[in-house]
Amino acid sequence: MAPSRGCDHAGCLETGEYRAPRSRDRLNDYLWFCLDHVREYNKAWNYYAGMDVEEVEHETRLDSTWHRPTWPLGERSGGASRFARPRPAPHDGFDWFDGHRPDAAAHDTADPAGRKKHSAAETRAIAVMGLRPPLTLTRLKAKYKQLVKIHHPDANGGDKAAEGRLREIIEAYATLKKTMTD
Repeated sequence: MAPSRGCDHAGCLETGEYRAPRSRDRLNDYLWFCLDHVREYNKAWNYYAGMDVEEVEHETRLDSTWHRPTWPLGERSGGASRFARPRPAPHDGFDWFDGHRPDAAAHDTADPAGRKKHSAAETRAIAVMGLRPPLTLTRLKAKYKQLVKIHHPDANGGDKAAEGRLREIIEAYATLKKTMTD
């Protein structure tokens, strides 16, 4: 049976059953407290105390990768990668890959699916709505209703940025609806 230790809080005679880290720099070195004092200690504990904004940002970025080294996709530390050379995107007859092929400029400029080409205004409107071709009136209306609910001033406490975004959405919807009925 392990010997019981006393609570590390000054003047407490209870048994120290609960551990708490001594400091941010010594997370594996513990203080032992009774239940009441460990609760008090935990309420006052702030891992980021004494850090400035840049240090907190750096620490959270490291936490997101469990403090493991990272590098951009396609690169490895200390040498070339087998993923470094560009490869053409796969092409299929169903446009599962959105029909975007890096080598498409070298091929015929006609759309293989027979879809109509969009003007610059239509392309911008599609981007504002967050849609991808081919468009249907049903998909357009559903997306419009969804975006209006999110960006309506009543839902955002009269926020001017939300108002501006709603205005863009309404204009984009009008542009796309007009081209779909023509």
